[in-house]
Amino acid sequence: MTVVDLPTAPYLDPALTVEERVADLLGRMTLPEKVGQMMQFDAREDLEHIVHERHAGSILHTSPEKVLRAAELTAQTRLRIPLLVAEDCIHGHSFWEGATIFPTQLGMASTWDPELVEQVAKATAAEVAATGIHWTFSPVLCIARDLRWGRVDETFGEDPFLIGELASAMVRGYQGDGLGDPDAILATAKHFAGYSETQGGRDASEADISRRKLRSWFLPPFERVAREGCRTFMLGYQTTDGVPITVNDWLLSDVLRGEWGYTGTLITDWDNVGRMVWEQKVQPDFVHAAAAAAKAGNDMIMTTPGFFSGALEAVDRGMLTEADIDRAVSRILSLKFRFGLFENPRLPDRERIASVVARGSHADLNLEVTRRSLVLLRNDGTLPLAPDTRRIAVVGPLADDAQTQLGDWAGSSGQVDWMPDGHPRAQITTVLDGLRERAAATVEHARGAEILRLTDDPAGTFPDGQPRPPVVVPSDPDEAEIAEAVALAERSDVVVAVVGDRIELVGEGRSTATLELIGGQRALLDALAATGTPLVVVLLASKPLILPESVREASVVWVANPGMQGGRAIAELLLGEIEPAGRLPISFARHAGQQPTYYNQIRGQHGDRYADLTQDPAFAFGDGLSYTTVEYDQPEVVTPVVSPEDTVRARVTLRNTGTRPAHEVVQVYVRDTVTSVSWADRELKAYRHVDLAPGAEATVEIELPAAECTIVDAAGTRIVEAGEFELLIGPSSRLEVLQAVSFEIR
Repeated sequence: MTVVDLPTAPYLDPALTVEERVADLLGRMTLPEKVGQMMQFDAREDLEHIVHERHAGSILHTSPEKVLRAAELTAQTRLRIPLLVAEDCIHGHSFWEGATIFPTQLGMASTWDPELVEQVAKATAAEVAATGIHWTFSPVLCIARDLRWGRVDETFGEDPFLIGELASAMVRGYQGDGLGDPDAILATAKHFAGYSETQGGRDASEADISRRKLRSWFLPPFERVAREGCRTFMLGYQTTDGVPITVNDWLLSDVLRGEWGYTGTLITDWDNVGRMVWEQKVQPDFVHAAAAAAKAGNDMIMTTPGFFSGALEAVDRGMLTEADIDRAVSRILSLKFRFGLFENPRLPDRERIASVVARGSHADLNLEVTRRSLVLLRNDGTLPLAPDTRRIAVVGPLADDAQTQLGDWAGSSGQVDWMPDGHPRAQITTVLDGLRERAAATVEHARGAEILRLTDDPAGTFPDGQPRPPVVVPSDPDEAEIAEAVALAERSDVVVAVVGDRIELVGEGRSTATLELIGGQRALLDALAATGTPLVVVLLASKPLILPESVREASVVWVANPGMQGGRAIAELLLGEIEPAGRLPISFARHAGQQPTYYNQIRGQHGDRYADLTQDPAFAFGDGLSYTTVEYDQPEVVTPVVSPEDTVRARVTLRNTGTRPAHEVVQVYVRDTVTSVSWADRELKAYRHVDLAPGAEATVEIELPAAECTIVDAAGTRIVEAGEFELLIGPSSRLEVLQAVSFEIR
């Protein structure tokens, strides 16, 4: 390879426009160099081959040492085009040892607070940027509707409006003050689009979803962040109507690039192009797959090594033109120029790392977000724990499991190989740690149950050579462990049982057929309930799970995967040092056979229950209790008749009738009483956070643009239809707690 001196090359002149620099550089590149720019490689492979032989445009899964090595190798190349370095920094700098790990995205969604989420993304971006990473594959805008799906924890829940609010905030936090901001990183909206609408909850299965349904619920959050400037979009694994998203011309060209005018960069998910050959079997070989992917408008091809030779051969055979390649490469180069990588490749900075990663203000933010994310689902009067509590039994397999508490995409969760032990134990406060630190009572611990063991998948590796996740074998109840936990419960004033799931049950390729607690956990809860000792269940789970009947009256707190500060925040909540503030971003089923249980379902079916079970969820979207009681007066509509250009105004008065402060989330749903096509019964359109001191009252003013009261008609067009509407106002999506007031759009 010949390395030439290019001190005066126009593309290196920052005084020129980005368009001029791209044109100059593109004119100097060979076809292999162009194809290489379209490729993102797994940096755990041979870096010298990736950079020098394949002219890589980007790398991911990059250990700290390899970030610097990759930069050295790039400096030796002919044109010295800098790499985009990417990582899955989903809820913190996932795979940088000792970085701040926040609650998972689903946990953050329980705050219903875009400002907090934006702060989380901004703190994450600062830590990520300091370590030489430029690009995060976050946020996830998928709508979680089947709880069996393994990636529910990565979402913001089940409601398109709430997803849009929180995703927009996260993009703003990551991208900061623009690409010139040294603490900014590139955000990625994923997985475009409909990836979560699975068959049987099975990951990456066919999304059986119409274009109208996509426009109705799945596309609006993506459209919002596209128009607001999210720099990159990642495409889902799945097919829709038989067409892989990777080559879905309607979705990529007509909608995203056409209707929305999106000019950002598209990246496939892991080996999407290869999957068309070896998994979906819609392309005969990599030549055809590469040609189809490039023509469809994909820019960056994640981890499909066969794309390199496939694209070159496709051009040679006339199946693909060099102009097709140039379009994609131009967008990639433009992103690199706008990001300033040619002037500053943004390498790891030791001083910034020392001062930014895990800084105290990030830990404080983490604690605040975690406090706000905790959801009190049921309280039999045990909480908050009485001041005279003398002995607390902390039991369960997750009471002191630090790494499980962090959730997926965090340290030892399995995606990288350089952090086998996860994040430093000293940075993580478990539930047991938290109660021992903060409770005046004696705190004792018994494990009580095991969850699972693993065995190899008899199918071996995937066709592309990737290992299949191991198969989960539930652990049997252990009589000795249960007996130890029961004895501890019987000599204690209260039992805190920490149960849920582990990483082996979470993530890509790890969907579950059941929503029940796995292993010996149900038997443990049955035995604890039988002791008669007051019981608090802390459900530390990546998604909604089903608790056994034996604890149907017990107090329950759902904490998702609460991150490094989880144990402290949970202890504060149980001890009454803070008030419950979280609200569910997703509904909990009573039985897996109820799927789906999301609240905004289409009207029209025979009856409102199964023959053998209610259709009502165990806990509904928006649910969440406090340690006090808040009463809502009858709402009042101030604007009973509006035009589509007007604003609907209403007010409601709240009153704290208890003895403790309240943080209330006033939720506003809209019902279009008669629609020209079938539609959801009600949809969240606004919410307000209200703090109330004991005995205080407050009048909440609600403003909602009438233009938001839309449906998607039979032709797939989003419109406002004239007629009668209702505002449904209350503390949850449950009909029995919502109060309706009518208005008309003329």
